[in-house]
Amino acid sequence: QLQLAESGGGLVQPGGFLTPSCIVSVVTLKPYAMTWFRQAPGKELEGVACASRSTYTNYAPSVKGRLTISRHTPNNTSYLRMDNLKPEDTAVYYCAADQYCLDPIDLSYLEVWGQGTQVTVSS
Repeated sequence: QLQLAESGGGLVQPGGFLTPSCIVSVVTLKPYAMTWFRQAPGKELEGVACASRSTYTNYAPSVKGRLTISRHTPNNTSYLRMDNLKPEDTAVYYCAADQYCLDPIDLSYLEVWGQGTQVTVSS
């Protein structure tokens, strides 16, 4: 079964940056689209970014222009570059590998994701 492992979260000041990563235990990442989503305390899951198997990417309006998703097939890893972080970005961030990157980002069909990595934005 597919396994994913996120890392690279942490504590950062407002305006700072982080680049969490997600390693996917597959022979090759080529058949998979990647999705990153988050859950803030007391809030519902929110899809923040996805990248298709080709070059298409999509972002939630709340993060567009500040987050950049990428897929690196040589090392089966997805990255989520997060710039100009805000306190409202504080959440546990998860990644998932599946077939689709839709607009709007759809989490309903995702079946497997990692344990998450905590991102805290605070001064």
